[in-house]
Amino acid sequence: MASFCFAQAQSTLSQSGLTLVNKGLVAVGRIPANEKDKFGETFGSGSGMAIDPTSWVKAGDGYKGSLLLLPDRGYNVEGTTDYNARINRIDVVLTPAPAGQAISPDKQQTGLQAKLTDTMLLTDDQGKSMTGLDPESGTRAATGTLPVLPQARTGKISLDAEAVVRLKDSSLMVSDEYGPYIYHFSKDGRLISATEPPKALLPMRKGEINFSSNNVGEGGVKPDPKDPDTGRQNNQGLEGMSMTPDGKFLIALLQSATRQDGGDSGTTRMNTRVMIYDAANVDQLKLVHEYVVPLPTFDNKGKVGVAAQSEILALSDKTFLMLARDSNNGQAMKGDTSVYRKIALVDLTAATDIANTDFDKDKPVAPKGVVDASVKVATVTPFIDLNDNAELGRFGLHNGAPNDRNNLSEKWEAMSLAPALDPAAPDDFFLFVANDNDFLTQQGYQVGASYKAEGGAEVDTMFQVFRVTLPGVANR
Repeated sequence: MASFCFAQAQSTLSQSGLTLVNKGLVAVGRIPANEKDKFGETFGSGSGMAIDPTSWVKAGDGYKGSLLLLPDRGYNVEGTTDYNARINRIDVVLTPAPAGQAISPDKQQTGLQAKLTDTMLLTDDQGKSMTGLDPESGTRAATGTLPVLPQARTGKISLDAEAVVRLKDSSLMVSDEYGPYIYHFSKDGRLISATEPPKALLPMRKGEINFSSNNVGEGGVKPDPKDPDTGRQNNQGLEGMSMTPDGKFLIALLQSATRQDGGDSGTTRMNTRVMIYDAANVDQLKLVHEYVVPLPTFDNKGKVGVAAQSEILALSDKTFLMLARDSNNGQAMKGDTSVYRKIALVDLTAATDIANTDFDKDKPVAPKGVVDASVKVATVTPFIDLNDNAELGRFGLHNGAPNDRNNLSEKWEAMSLAPALDPAAPDDFFLFVANDNDFLTQQGYQVGASYKAEGGAEVDTMFQVFRVTLPGVANR
């Protein structure tokens, strides 16, 4: 049983012998929407985030360090563009405010200073650029250690990057929405290997693998049918990925249920899958466990709403934090008030392991959203509410009207941890949460062309920083 107690901004969660404490929001910062990277293209990040632990130090009354921010497939409203996948390095200075205390207006959003300092392009194994273009029906044949890969009509490998893990040798693990695959890139950004998921997750159309997400660019050919028959739903790939603190396991979570597990309907897509890989050799990841994770549901104007997960942070091989949210609400959206944006603790201890069973082949684990009677799902317990207006108000932010630049934007999709380096609180961390601003600006430039986001949208990349207590989690 989970229990909660509240005192001012602090809240405590106890689950299966693990006690987590949220000490509250301590800093907010922004990178302007019109920021451009060193290639002259509009910056957009927050699909994935990884703090560089070698850079993190205590400095005076605060902290400083660097983090990696991963953008997704580039600016697109309808269709996709030939945006070269990349990773951004951000230098940050954190001056945390005391939790629960009032903050003067001039300091409400200056507690985290964030500066874009470098950008690295990601390339395939041959050193050729990767693209955000929809792979339509294209595939690159398996070669050597690489499986069949999503390929755009240009011949480039298609990548819709969603999560990033920084390894000790500075190489990167990146999860993909198109695949849904896990890629290993060198520290210089060159593709080394790719991990293919179980058959049950691969997008299949008419008996053949087809990676299209039905977001073809101008002149492209839309897939038939528009949605996969089985496997991951369009734009619902490996949204969350994290390495356990001991470096032994890589955890990857599908954004929502596969098509055969209820993912063909917005009201039955709640039973998604998490995969636990033995990471002893990151170029030959071995699936050792797999579980069903029930996504949070909420009342969506009288219908069942399912909060798709947007990122995870592993605490162990049995527990992780999961960020889940609703859609189409927030700054630059028609809806101004979000119904659900929360970080939860997911506990796999009592869940049924379905790895390498018939559920990974042709047998649905949750047809029409109803979980197979033989399977027990993970336990999901709410921890931090990003929509808490009492906390947001201390930093000049809000959830809901007026729908201005201080209303939280729609897509909160990145998380990472940095130690508090506090001898009096050795289990304390700073939990960084960032939005994906979708490159929305009025001064945009990408793939050789200027653009203005619809409706006058100007959405900054924003960070929220919480102080949390996570016992047993080694400094990452």
